[in-house]
Amino acid sequence: MKTSPYRDACRYLDEYRGKVFEGRWPSVSDLFRISVIRYPDNPCFQAFDPDVKLTYREADAAIERVARALCADGFAKGDRIAVTGHNSAEWVIVYFAVIRMGGIIVPLDPTLKDREMESFISFGGVTGLFVNSERLAGIDSQGLLLRHKYSLDDVMEMDGPMAEFHSGHGEETAAILFTSGTTGVPKGVVLSHDNLVSDCLLTQSTIEFFPSDVFYAILPLHHAYTMMAVVYMAVSNGCAVVFGRKLAMSHIFRELKEGHVTIFMAVPMLYNKMIAGLMDGVKKKGKGLYCIVRTVMRLSGAIKRLTGRNVGKRIFGFLLEKLAFENIRVCISGGGPLPASTFRMFNELGIDFVQGYGLTEASPVTHLNPISAFRVESVGRKFPEEEVRIVDPDSDGNGLIHIKGPMVMKGYYRNPEATAEVLSDGWLNTGDVGHQDKDGYLYLTGRKKNVIVTEGGKNVFPEEVEDPFQLYGEIAQVCVFGYLADKEMKREAIRILIVPSSEFISSMGGDRTAIEKHMNDIVTAVNRNAASHKRITRVDVVYEALPMTGTKKVRRGDVIEKYGDE
Repeated sequence: MKTSPYRDACRYLDEYRGKVFEGRWPSVSDLFRISVIRYPDNPCFQAFDPDVKLTYREADAAIERVARALCADGFAKGDRIAVTGHNSAEWVIVYFAVIRMGGIIVPLDPTLKDREMESFISFGGVTGLFVNSERLAGIDSQGLLLRHKYSLDDVMEMDGPMAEFHSGHGEETAAILFTSGTTGVPKGVVLSHDNLVSDCLLTQSTIEFFPSDVFYAILPLHHAYTMMAVVYMAVSNGCAVVFGRKLAMSHIFRELKEGHVTIFMAVPMLYNKMIAGLMDGVKKKGKGLYCIVRTVMRLSGAIKRLTGRNVGKRIFGFLLEKLAFENIRVCISGGGPLPASTFRMFNELGIDFVQGYGLTEASPVTHLNPISAFRVESVGRKFPEEEVRIVDPDSDGNGLIHIKGPMVMKGYYRNPEATAEVLSDGWLNTGDVGHQDKDGYLYLTGRKKNVIVTEGGKNVFPEEVEDPFQLYGEIAQVCVFGYLADKEMKREAIRILIVPSSEFISSMGGDRTAIEKHMNDIVTAVNRNAASHKRITRVDVVYEALPMTGTKKVRRGDVIEKYGDE
C-alpha cells in the first residue's frame, strides 16, 4: 500500500504517538519535546550578541523554568501573553514557555509605537508582556490590566516552583497573530495547535531537512513566515537556529559564515540585492569574464534541470563565498513575488533555491516548490491534505484563490464579521488572484483588492507591473497603483512611485533632475516590454522611504492614502 507524502515525512512520530501525544498531530509543546528526546545534545539556539549557545536539552530546561515562573505569577491556561522585541533566543524561549504552561502567545511587531502596542494589548486581552529592557518603561500599563511586564534580557534567570502545566492541544488556540498587511486594519489571526503543527509537518512532504542543518532567523520573529519557515521547521527536525540581529548585508555575511548556516530564508528584496551585487562585481572584472560566467551558469542550470546533478556549487564556489553562501544548502524565498531571473540564477550557481506562498491566515505556508521539481514561474505546489480552488476564473484561468486544509485559521479574534468575509465552509478566500496547473502548482497574478481597471476594461495587478523594477539596483522601492487620468470620464491609468537608492543618489551628486530623468528612462525601458494595458503613464520620484511591513513589503494602503490625491 502506497503511503502519503505526509506519512513518509513524519513516520518518526509513530514512535511517540500514545506515549508523548495522542491523536493525529502533536501539540506545539509536544513537537518540541519530541526533538528534545531525539536530539538532546544537538545545538538548538545560537546568538552572537550577546553570546548564547543552547542545546535542545538546555533550551528545554529554560522553557520549563519560564513556564514555571509564569505559573507562579498567577498565569493560567488560556491567558494571553505578548512578546515583542528584536530576534533572540530569549524571544523564542518565551514563545514556547507561554504555550507550554497553557497560555496563548501573542507576538507583536517591535516597530509599533508604544500607543499602538497598547491598543493591541488592550484589544487582545493581553495580561502579560515580555519586551526588551529599553522599552519596558515606555509601555504605559495603566488601565491595560497587565499582570506583569518582563524584560527579555532577564528571561534566562526566571524560575518558579514545580508546577503542573495544562498545555493546549488540537483545536485549542496556541497563538494570536496580528497581521501587518499592506492594506486595511490589522486583524488578530487565531491559530490552533493543529493549525501550526500540521502546517509544519505537511510542508516537509515537499522539502527535507536534516538534524545537521542550521537555520538563520534574520526576518522578524513576530511574523508567521519566520516562525514557521525557520523556527518550527528547525525544532521539528532537531536543527539549530542562529539569530541575526541586524538586516544589514555586512552583518548577514558575517553571521552566515560564523554560524555555519545551511538553510537561508529571506524575502525577494534581499535576494535581489544579493544577486545584483554579485553580478555587478563580476561585470567590473570585465565584459569577457561576465559573458563566460553567465554562459557557464546557464549550462549549469540546464544540467541540473535535465539530470538532477548539481555541478554549479563546485564550479562557482568562488562566487558563493562572496555571499558567505559556501555552506548554504537551501534558500527559501517568500513574503512576496520573486523575479524568475533571480530564482533561476541562484539555482544556476548551485544553490537549491525554492520559493513558497502562503498567508498568516493559513499558518502561513500553503505552497512550496520541490527542490527536485521546481517550476520557476510558480510559487509552489500545494501540500497533501490541502485543497485549492480558483473562483470565477477569467479567460486566462486567473481567479480568486481559495484554500481549504488543516492549516487554515479558526478565524479573526473578536471579529466575526471579518471572519465571515474570508471563511466559508472551511474555505479561506486568500484575496489573491492566480491560477493552478494540473499538477497542483500555483501561479500568482496579484491581490484582488489592488486591481487597477484600465480604460479598455483590462484588469492590471500592481504586483505584475512592479516585478521588473526589482532588478534595478538604482531603485530602493516602488509602489504602483491606479489614478484617475481623466476625472470626467473616470478613466483609470497606472502610476508608479519610485524611491531611488541612496547609493544612486550619491553617485549622481544629488542632482534631482538627472536622477528623475534616469528613473523615467527605466520606466520607458520597462514599458517597452510590457503589454499596452500594463504600461505606466505617470511617474513620480520621491525621496523619502515608503512605509513597509516586517517582511519588507510596501504598505500600499498607507502610500495611496498619502500620495493618492496628488
